[in-house]
Amino acid sequence: MSDRPNVLWIMADQLRFDYLSCYGHPHLHTPHIDALAARGVRFTNAYVQSPVCGPSRMSAYTGRYVRSHGSTWNGMPLRIGEPTLGDHLRDAGARAVLIGKTHMIADREGMAWLGIDPASEIGVRRSECGFEPFERDDGLHPDSARQKWSAYDDYLVSHGYDSANPWEDFANSGLDENAELMSAWLLKNSRLPANVPEEHSETAYMTNRAMDFMTDAARDGRPWLCHLSYIKPHWPYIVPAPYHAKYDESHIADPIRSAAERDTDHPLLRAYQSSRVSQSFSRDHVRTHVIPAYMGLIKQLDDNLGRLFAWMDAQGHSNNTIVVFCSDHGDYMGDHWLGDKDFYHDVAAKVPMIIADPRPAADSTRGLVSDALVEMIDVAPTAMAALGCPPKPHIIEGRDLTPILHGTNGFSRRYAISEHDYHWSEMARALNVPQEDAHTTMIFDGRWKYIRCEGFDPILFDLQTDPLELSDLGRSDTAEHADVRARMQAALLTWGLRHHTRITATPAVLAGQQTAATEGILIGFWDEAEFEAETGFPFTDLTPAGRP
Repeated sequence: MSDRPNVLWIMADQLRFDYLSCYGHPHLHTPHIDALAARGVRFTNAYVQSPVCGPSRMSAYTGRYVRSHGSTWNGMPLRIGEPTLGDHLRDAGARAVLIGKTHMIADREGMAWLGIDPASEIGVRRSECGFEPFERDDGLHPDSARQKWSAYDDYLVSHGYDSANPWEDFANSGLDENAELMSAWLLKNSRLPANVPEEHSETAYMTNRAMDFMTDAARDGRPWLCHLSYIKPHWPYIVPAPYHAKYDESHIADPIRSAAERDTDHPLLRAYQSSRVSQSFSRDHVRTHVIPAYMGLIKQLDDNLGRLFAWMDAQGHSNNTIVVFCSDHGDYMGDHWLGDKDFYHDVAAKVPMIIADPRPAADSTRGLVSDALVEMIDVAPTAMAALGCPPKPHIIEGRDLTPILHGTNGFSRRYAISEHDYHWSEMARALNVPQEDAHTTMIFDGRWKYIRCEGFDPILFDLQTDPLELSDLGRSDTAEHADVRARMQAALLTWGLRHHTRITATPAVLAGQQTAATEGILIGFWDEAEFEAETGFPFTDLTPAGRP
């Protein structure tokens, strides 16, 4: 144990908070993640800053809200010059390393404007969210001959799984009873075993690469943060044997939805429900076919984390490594008559978050379940504090969670914020909403969840009386609900008007701006006496004759 621990930041893509046994799932047992919670703090009110991959991750990696960093949807580049966690940690002498997914799109135009070579050390970091890429794997697209960012395709080929697109043909497809290759992009094929042994699957491969990194880092000697970012259980929903057969219809919870939700007359909610993915997952046979595969992917992830944690124990890494476990958003799976993610019900916007800190200062909180309102942007300042990086409140909008981890005072939050830009979507086209108005913002105070929908009525849920979020109170005419809507709208305005672009406003800069008079910039003084009375030093000190 040292005073400067390492940080292993594990992120699973599209993992619902309630699909872990430590968060209450009745059939999906995740003992290794549960054990992590037992030796750390499990947060029950952790919210992402956007319910979609790209902007959620850009907020996580910058410690800033979406309205601050500007990467509002997948494929929106993170602008050049936006400071990231990796930049801050390098300033403190620590490594920030990526293994897996970021969903980052580089600002190529910005780099060209500044004359930065994308292949240079600076260019690579600017293209990888500030991380040093030990191995990047964004996967997701079946039409690329080779993933340009990952060695996983080459790994598959080296083990005999050779095709024009191994990621698609082996890791994300299965064989039917006639040995015909069937793509998992079609939901009907989700229950097939993936066309690759589990030990060569993407989840197992990335777990092995994390071990490779830690072995390398032990020789290097510098403190580190390793972002182990699994691409699963994100679609395509398919998992290798034996996990494909571990769950069936009897293990599926009933959908969280009501007839009143389906019959809503809110135009935006109706448009969401009418989208292709929502129509698909609202069909019971789709849910019962896909959810067992989704559960299998999570079980496989838990088993691989158990393998990783046991290896860390054996190698002596566990006693000096803070482990953070979370996801970038959830998955509707037909709940609320919706599919995929992209809106703000808890199944999409609330995520699991577990932090296990091995330092003695955290002994009093082992096994703690915290209902504090926390956000994904809080991970960055927490890691910075652990690795000796000074606070940077002019840049970082998240809040250090160390007081909760160590059982001390100092953490508080009144609201969690999440944002979504749906300009790209079926919803925007169906409603003829222009790009500049296709925006929603959620604010949640621990009870009331208020969703501002530009151009439409707001949506309001009372999670105290309606924890499943089945009743929209956004147009309720009761005085209480009207007061809540006004209060939450005012809170959104206050949040939106905060300084969030002054990332150059260091303490030194701010102090310098307060010394104008001492530098000889004299505005509004009548005479020498008035100057000397206000500043406390002789006026002659500012004259050419009086200066040193």
